[in-house]
Amino acid sequence: MIEIKDIKKYYNEYCVLNIPHLRIEKGESIGLVGNNGAGKTTLFSLVLDLIKASNGQITNQGIPVNESEDWKGFTTAFIDESFLIGYLSPEEYFYFIGELRGLNKEDVNHFLVDYNDFFNGEILNQRKYLRDLSKGNQKKVGIVAALIGNPELVILDEPFANLDPTTQICLKKIIKSLTESKEKTFLISSHDLSHTVDVCDRIIALNKGEVVKDGPTSPDTLMELEAFFSQSLQEE
Repeated sequence: MIEIKDIKKYYNEYCVLNIPHLRIEKGESIGLVGNNGAGKTTLFSLVLDLIKASNGQITNQGIPVNESEDWKGFTTAFIDESFLIGYLSPEEYFYFIGELRGLNKEDVNHFLVDYNDFFNGEILNQRKYLRDLSKGNQKKVGIVAALIGNPELVILDEPFANLDPTTQICLKKIIKSLTESKEKTFLISSHDLSHTVDVCDRIIALNKGEVVKDGPTSPDTLMELEAFFSQSLQEE
């Protein structure tokens, strides 16, 4: 589904991302892990054509993301609160996203019913603007909005951050339920190794802009990642 070839991203003379080749197949749930500055958000921003690569190309279902917008019809993302529209209420924002994806208000309302537990009574019918919600509740809105319209590719940057433990568990159940059919591809970055291993069937570890580990999750994956990052800390 996604193919990355010879991608490099420089800021001034410093290379923050260097990936010779990486392929992500349709239906995979990918966990992207790494320390701050490893290049996770940079990679997502390149896949979404939010920034330009210094070298190389990324294709989404064969479509060069920097040359065509055709991939946007089946791709959604929530990176941070900048994706939200602060002066809208959650309901207005959901309807806005739904309209962009060909859904009417009734369709959106029906879709939102499945997320009542995730919202925990804190999102809908609160008479608040998005800008007035807590960071955690803003994240809830952004994540659910990214799922509207049955997208084929969903990109979530740090989805577990700022969520309380109960909501994190609920989110894991949501992601697992959506990935079981292998009809959706998920790219999820997180500092939380445990949650990432729980919901993803393949883990890609970045360190200083390069892929240092890439493989399917197994009962030993979490222990291997903890050992790797512990070793990285000692080397620093």
